[in-house]
Amino acid sequence: MSEFTIKPIAHIKNDFTEKFGIPRQSGRAPSVISKIIFEPEFQNDDALREIEGFSHLWLIFDFSKAHVEGWSPLVRPPRLGGNRKVGVFASRSPFRPNNLGLSVVKLERIEQTLNSGTVLIVSGADLLDGTPIFDVKPYLPFADAIPDALGGYTTDVFEYKLDVKFDNGIENLLPNDKLKGLIECLENDPRPSYHDDGREYGMTFGGFNIKFTVDENTLTIHKIEKI
Repeated sequence: MSEFTIKPIAHIKNDFTEKFGIPRQSGRAPSVISKIIFEPEFQNDDALREIEGFSHLWLIFDFSKAHVEGWSPLVRPPRLGGNRKVGVFASRSPFRPNNLGLSVVKLERIEQTLNSGTVLIVSGADLLDGTPIFDVKPYLPFADAIPDALGGYTTDVFEYKLDVKFDNGIENLLPNDKLKGLIECLENDPRPSYHDDGREYGMTFGGFNIKFTVDENTLTIHKIEKI
């Protein structure tokens, strides 16, 4: 079997500084803004010519924090409660023979910068800050959207959202441009498959430590601290 070497063309910059709390699918936190910063070798405007005509982009990236020795043919998708195993190729688990991920993001705008050249500003990414990106491709509605596609076992998963609340108005500790994105991340229930109501969880987001508990379908944020 032949082996191939690929190298990152870019990396992502955003408020997700740890894996816990990142939405498990792209588009679930549309208010979270990210930057696609190209490596010096690929900071060439010709490579981005006419990209502004597309509203959405595909990102092919490296699950850089999921590299392990060997691989398992079976995984436990979190949304199935962690009790049901499915084939790794019938899942989007980051733990795969090749740790490649695929996400669609919305292209918000293009910025020209002094140090990084042309930067793509996107929203709805589900990637950890610093994630290596191997390729960027335009999303094509006529080819990539299939309205009558089947969703397999995911069709039967009840898609719920938690009701996010704050103690004593502490939401005012967060800048407005981060508050909505944090709520979108938390209402999608970032907890692992095995969890207990009442346990305190913590996540970092945009330079803040966030502490919260969940009671049935209500998530309450108790503490927000600047890092």
